[in-house]
Amino acid sequence: MASQPDFAHNDMASRSRREKAVGLAKFAWDRDISSAELLEMPDDRLRKLARAAGANPPSTRETWTIAAGLLDEKAVWAAANPDRPEARREHPDEKIMWVKKPIEPWL
Repeated sequence: MASQPDFAHNDMASRSRREKAVGLAKFAWDRDISSAELLEMPDDRLRKLARAAGANPPSTRETWTIAAGLLDEKAVWAAANPDRPEARREHPDEKIMWVKKPIEPWL
């Protein structure tokens, strides 16, 4: 019996996944969201983030993992090139909309 082609992992799907991951990473970068913070987000928040970025939410975490890797690469590049405009984050004040710090007890 012949095996079925794996359409989720062919060249076209890989290119499409990377293209989507680039857009998601750009959105996260501009909001100062780190790769670790991105990967810690629950699925419902990731879906909202994807929609806010203008992308159809990925159906698996694979695209998010690629986006996180891109964020890590950009962070290394930005640290080496801090004066370049591309190293700047355009909307860091919006991070709180996506990444919430744990509430510290006041007692």
